[in-house]
Amino acid sequence: MSSSSGQAMLKLDAVEAWYGSIQALKGITLEVNEGEIISLIGSNGAGKTTTMKTIHGLMKPKAGRIEYLGRDTAKISTQELVQMGMAQSPEGRRVFPKMTVLENLEMGAFQREDQSEVASDIEDIYEMFPRLRERKEQKAGLMSGGEQQMLAMGRALMARPRLLLLDEPSMGLAPLVIQQIFDIIVEINRKGTTVLLVEQNANVALAISHRAYVLETGTVVLEGTGKELLASDAVRKAYLGE
Repeated sequence: MSSSSGQAMLKLDAVEAWYGSIQALKGITLEVNEGEIISLIGSNGAGKTTTMKTIHGLMKPKAGRIEYLGRDTAKISTQELVQMGMAQSPEGRRVFPKMTVLENLEMGAFQREDQSEVASDIEDIYEMFPRLRERKEQKAGLMSGGEQQMLAMGRALMARPRLLLLDEPSMGLAPLVIQQIFDIIVEINRKGTTVLLVEQNANVALAISHRAYVLETGTVVLEGTGKELLASDAVRKAYLGE
């Protein structure tokens, strides 16, 4: 997979974040270029989800700077970031359990100006995730984990994002379903959406990533192309269970 030479869409420069008196991010520096799939990998507690929350404005950095589309995000709300094309499919899926699949997808588009195009976008999501079409009248809370993950991704895509943040999309899913989800991530990227992926399953994440960053206790300890990191002894020992 060739790395995209797009413009830097997202830049983190020496970002620090704290939970009370505990420092979760200790100077994270990374960038995501237009058209790339970038993975953040690392063990539990490495700071991956905190990095995502800080990028999406759900946590404010104590130090450092985050730029999205050339703008400092310090003064931009999460809602504005969504309007600027940043969407997140959060860890644990967080679908609206009492709403139907269709209603969940409609919720993903509620901030859009072009409401006339929502129906055709829902049709596109059904093409991508045929299971959601079969389940469109079903309450989301009654679906399997894999179906809920598809719905969470579909809902995020309804915002027509330029940058899609995916937090642990494979968590708790069967291997076959994980492969489906990752094939779809590649497809989403091929259609023009830049993807930043946090993933426990380093093998599958690195296999589809243009570049990746390895996090340990709130710092970036390694970076490289997906291929380079898959081939790295340190990564194989620590994250690929070898």
